[in-house]
Amino acid sequence: MFRLRLVPDNTNIQFMRGRHAGLIVSAFLSIASVVLFFYPGLNYGIDFRGGIVIEARTPQAADFASLRHTLNQLNMGQVQLQEFGSPQDVLIRLERQPGDDAAQQVAADKVRATLAQEIPGTTVRRVEAVGASVSGELFFNGMLALGLALLAMLVYIWFRFEWQFGLGAIVTLLLDVTKVVGFYAITGMQFNLTAIAAILTIMGYSTNDKVVVYDRMRENLRIYKKMPLRELIDRSINETLNRTLGTSMSTLLSILPLAFFGGEALQDFGIVLIFGIFLATSSSIFIAAPILLFLGENRLRRNAPAENAAPAANPTP
Repeated sequence: MFRLRLVPDNTNIQFMRGRHAGLIVSAFLSIASVVLFFYPGLNYGIDFRGGIVIEARTPQAADFASLRHTLNQLNMGQVQLQEFGSPQDVLIRLERQPGDDAAQQVAADKVRATLAQEIPGTTVRRVEAVGASVSGELFFNGMLALGLALLAMLVYIWFRFEWQFGLGAIVTLLLDVTKVVGFYAITGMQFNLTAIAAILTIMGYSTNDKVVVYDRMRENLRIYKKMPLRELIDRSINETLNRTLGTSMSTLLSILPLAFFGGEALQDFGIVLIFGIFLATSSSIFIAAPILLFLGENRLRRNAPAENAAPAANPTP
């Protein structure tokens, strides 16, 4: 039976030769991401900054390009449009306007009047103003979700593997998360609850990828009892390389439609996930593995002449 192999079974790439470069580049990018988080900062969405949400229904299928152009002329800041339910139902999100609640109501009335004038027959079904206190609570809950997810993954890996594995996975995960935040800062994409969902998804994918590689390393530690840890890590990565690349490719193919055809609501989400797939796949090899080598070289395995053992089981497909 034909099986697609992205890399040959006898691949023997010495990944650990580039361990210093991988860690240095990763640390530099993460530090730069932290700096970008503070300056110029993130482009917070309405969820975290507050704003106005208007639910409208047009007499015909909404023309989003024309509607966005019309609302931009009101000079109310960034406008988000989202279709929900039917092509006639539109969710309009506006930045919070300067002033108190009365100013938000004035802005909402202005949008209502503009819609009635430009698109006769349009009805406004709901108007909500997200205040500063509500947006602050949403931001706190989002950060709490990220923190609890990190803690849960730390506990899981720590109990499943030795502490060196757990520490290496969590440090790598933190570096991955900071890079995703830096990606939001550089691109100017809105950082909102959807962004939190994207980061949590990337964290789960990244952890899964590292567990696969770590599991093969732990298995090889039992098989090759005298093989130097550096050689063992290279061997383990090569044995799981087909599975790692295959999983990444299949996940990428399922996300590409979101990035290209998901519309305004899902496009940013898809783009960030694509970035996260490349990030998580590379970090498993060039960050998590070198960290494990530095932490476990004199604990998990003391370097000794390689054992002439029988080959391990067939590499993971």
